[in-house]
Amino acid sequence: MANHKSALKRIRSSARRRARNRVYKSLTRTEVKKARLLVESGSDLKAAADQVRAAASQLDKAVSKGVIHKNAAARRKSRLMKRLAKLQQAS
Repeated sequence: MANHKSALKRIRSSARRRARNRVYKSLTRTEVKKARLLVESGSDLKAAADQVRAAASQLDKAVSKGVIHKNAAARRKSRLMKRLAKLQQAS
C-alpha cells in the first residue's frame, strides 16, 4: 500500500481514468466486432458499410479521448476498410 499522500491520490485518479477508459475501449471493441462480423458474413453490403463507418467513428472517438493510440486506430480502420472493399469487389 502507498505511504505518501501523493501516491494515494495517484491511485484514486488512476482508478477514475481506468474506469472511464474501459467504457470507450469496450464500446470500440463492440463496434469493431459488429462490423467485422457483418463484413465476414457478406449478406448485407449496405449494413456492413454503415457498421464499418460507425466503427471508424468510434475508433476516432477513442483516439480523441486518449484511450488508444492514433496509429492503432488507423491500422484497425484500414483493415476494416480493406475487408469491406474486398466484399464490394466480390459482389
